[in-house]
Amino acid sequence: MSKARYVTGLRAVEQLLSQRAAEVLKIYAEYQTSNPRLSAVIDQANTQGIEIQSANRARLQQIGGESRHQGVVAEIRRSQVLDDGALRTLVEACLAKDEPLLILVLDGVQDPHNLGACIRTADAAGVSVVVVPKHGAAGLGPTVSKVAAGAAEVVPFAAVSNIGKTLAWMLEYGITIVGTSDSGEKSLYDCSLSGSVALVMGREHSGLRTNVAARCDELVSLPMCGSVSSLNVSVAAGICLYEVVRQRENA
Repeated sequence: MSKARYVTGLRAVEQLLSQRAAEVLKIYAEYQTSNPRLSAVIDQANTQGIEIQSANRARLQQIGGESRHQGVVAEIRRSQVLDDGALRTLVEACLAKDEPLLILVLDGVQDPHNLGACIRTADAAGVSVVVVPKHGAAGLGPTVSKVAAGAAEVVPFAAVSNIGKTLAWMLEYGITIVGTSDSGEKSLYDCSLSGSVALVMGREHSGLRTNVAARCDELVSLPMCGSVSSLNVSVAAGICLYEVVRQRENA
């Protein structure tokens, strides 16, 4: 496996240069540009001693795997994706600090744009770690990094072999498992979310798998007052995460 990966887009690269410049190996950019933001990125990278290579738009798309690269791709050291054991170690370390955990579990989200949006909101809401299945779901990549706007490089990210088994040991640690489902009889707003919580969101279109839903302490739904029956997973995740934030601030 390559020791590097690629981040595309101005905001994501700006965040990297401001917060984690030491991890940036190289910048590929359009040098002949009238975009002042791109010029500022190039100047900042030069100041920080980061190698810059000129590339046309087709080459940037080839490198980053993303057509909407905004004229810049950063090559960075590959972020560590936590495995089952490393995730358990992280959770134990957080619990030892006697602070409530907030874990976002995505049960098979397929679209990297949705994953990126979830990670961006997770960062803003103070999520401790984002957990996804190792197989059959979107993973970290250029599109995720671009949509996450820098959050994919800072939020701990775990890919586990079995979501159901992961939820089972989280339950043993006293973490409340709250799943979201259109069939959930309790409203999100009637659920206590003040302690350590793992919020479980289902796959686009099909929702939570039956075996994963069975692991949850509670299944909650969002009030739907219009004609649509469900929300995009990243939108629903944002609403749920910020309800946790609201309850904790008012506790």
